[in-house]
Amino acid sequence: MPGRWAMIATVLFGTAFFQGPAKAAELPDGPATVLVGFGPGGLGDIVTRLVANSMASSLGKPFVVQNMPGASGLAAAAAATRARPDGNTMLLVSGQNAASPSLFKEMPYNPSDLSGLSTIGLFNFVFVANKNSEVKDIASMIDYAKKNPDKFNIGTISTGSAQNLAALLFLSKIGLKAQTITFKSTGELVTALSGGHIQVIVETVPGIIGQINSGELRGLAVSSTEPLAYLPGVPTFKSLGIDFELTSWNGFMVPAKTPRPIIDLLNAHVVKALEDPENKAKLVKLGLTPKASSPEELERLYKEDEQRWRQVIADTKIEKQ
Repeated sequence: MPGRWAMIATVLFGTAFFQGPAKAAELPDGPATVLVGFGPGGLGDIVTRLVANSMASSLGKPFVVQNMPGASGLAAAAAATRARPDGNTMLLVSGQNAASPSLFKEMPYNPSDLSGLSTIGLFNFVFVANKNSEVKDIASMIDYAKKNPDKFNIGTISTGSAQNLAALLFLSKIGLKAQTITFKSTGELVTALSGGHIQVIVETVPGIIGQINSGELRGLAVSSTEPLAYLPGVPTFKSLGIDFELTSWNGFMVPAKTPRPIIDLLNAHVVKALEDPENKAKLVKLGLTPKASSPEELERLYKEDEQRWRQVIADTKIEKQ
């Protein structure tokens, strides 16, 4: 009898638990959508389309980039949290998303309703002056600001942007008081700088690399740990003895309840896209350092930025919108 029951148990357990080889994760039919909280033509849009095109090729399905500009990317993020968590919706995120909870009184979504997928790339911030300005380097910038506190202004794009927060963080680190003036776009920034209305601008390297390398503008210093090969002649703050190393990032997130096998599948194809030599060359030319990551690494970066910008926003008394 014991032998008979053992045989029956084996059959039952085998039926219940042996289902053959595990089925590989698959995305549902239909096009995948990649939400971008900015308009077409910007860095985030360009990078997203490059990676999305590669993923469409490697996964054999359309990846449609949907631009949802405005509200500092909040509308796109909110739409992502409402999407079905099946792998057919991705969201472009950056340090701006991490700062948003400290900038707005009300959020149209809960950040915990998003899960990390992978970083796309890393980029730094650069301080820039007009090529004809008496501000020749960081030392002369600081000297000018101290001697002319009523005349020295730093320009960035919108209040609470990564560039704006980077400028405020720098000023607080070196104990320098200066007025920051915000503009809607990099184009407006450059126009104001060229016209002498502001003395220095703070931008991301990808946002201004063309004007620096063409000689139109003068790069004063970059916030990277090491000199950037694609920004020759521009020193790091570190090499100048100034403690200001700051790297920002962008990446992809998905709705929080997306199954882990689907996340791993998408992650593998993001990695594949970023390892493609042609894609790498295009991203580097834009001033971006391509870098994929695990989902956990992206979430860790997000939390670190969230804490850092919360402190900067509190210290500089930026009012919540």
